[in-house]
Amino acid sequence: MRRAWLTRNLLVLTAVSLTQDAASELLYPLLPLFLTGVLAAPPVVLGVVEGCAEAAAGISKYVAGRWSDGRRRLPFVTTGYGMAALGKVIVAASYVWPMVLVGRVVDRLGKGVRSAPRDALIASSTSPKDFGRAFGFHRMGDSAGAIIGPLLALAALAALDGNVRAAMWWAVVPAVLSTLLTLLVVERRSATAAPATPAAPAPDEHRVPRSPLPREFWRVCLVLVGIAVVNFPDALLLLRVSELGFTTTQVVLAYVVFNVVYTLGSYPAGAWSDQLPRPLVYGVGLVAFAVAYAGLAVVGHSGWVFVLLAVYGLFPAFTDGVGKAWISTLVPEEHRGRAQGVFQSLSNGAVFLAGLWAGLTWTLGPGQGVVPLLVSGVLGLLAGAVLVVGRHRVTGRPVPV
Repeated sequence: MRRAWLTRNLLVLTAVSLTQDAASELLYPLLPLFLTGVLAAPPVVLGVVEGCAEAAAGISKYVAGRWSDGRRRLPFVTTGYGMAALGKVIVAASYVWPMVLVGRVVDRLGKGVRSAPRDALIASSTSPKDFGRAFGFHRMGDSAGAIIGPLLALAALAALDGNVRAAMWWAVVPAVLSTLLTLLVVERRSATAAPATPAAPAPDEHRVPRSPLPREFWRVCLVLVGIAVVNFPDALLLLRVSELGFTTTQVVLAYVVFNVVYTLGSYPAGAWSDQLPRPLVYGVGLVAFAVAYAGLAVVGHSGWVFVLLAVYGLFPAFTDGVGKAWISTLVPEEHRGRAQGVFQSLSNGAVFLAGLWAGLTWTLGPGQGVVPLLVSGVLGLLAGAVLVVGRHRVTGRPVPV
């Protein structure tokens, strides 16, 4: 018998995310090699490209999240996945790095258009007491695609004699399939329609409009966004692995190891967050983040790189779905699209800043990313300690069910 929280929409949207992430993660581990190798761009370009892409996603997440409240959310989801497919075509066809920038921005704009409405659809299809399980299951499916994608990249490289550009074209097929799967989602109008409200009194021209998002939401949101400033794009971590002397195949395999742990940890972490304080679960992820970043800063060409990337997989497993579930409990259903949009857009803005400062400092000191990795590792550990010790101040009160 299927569990009540495992709804049709959750299953379909998980399949959609799995296939799209297979496409994204086929392309993603090849991107540092494509930019710095094939197109001969410096490391700072990689940071700028990924930072701009995340910033674009952030802006569109806010707009789409706000617009989707009170409207049908499915058109935003389908459009977003279609834009992601188009972006991958542009990247694969690129012959200069600015074209890669355009393709990544289009791709991530699509992510922004779809993400908050999709997450609001998941929340509206699930009971609040099961948000952790639902978002954990979704992240598990998404990260399963992130295992399939790099394995497809390895298969493509083997079949195409190591031709990175040709291998990137393989990402288009699962990206298009993902877009088509969104047509299987069934959206209930009542889940997105704004509730009827009595006529409002005459507006006071001197009164400042009040945000529909409660103070508890803003407190948690700003804490999590602040933490994201030290989490620079994973493409820079893969560049670090490459610069340590690992082959293209080994870099992709290291990324597979990361995603296997991410996949296996996502659902348990989400389920635990339904039972334990979410700051505590999130803090565990930050400890894994700190160990992985600091370790990658000091390790050489050895098997420890694979161990550290496995540890790093616990970071998104214990923070990604948990953070979304946490945010969803702090706002009423009719404002969850806006809440997810604000949270995810600010998070993407933080990642943009992280990619920018990490790219600019990549060659400082010993070079090869040692300085930004150490700085982020130390700050991540401090953030985790503050979050766990002060969890009673940032937990926030869930809205009544």
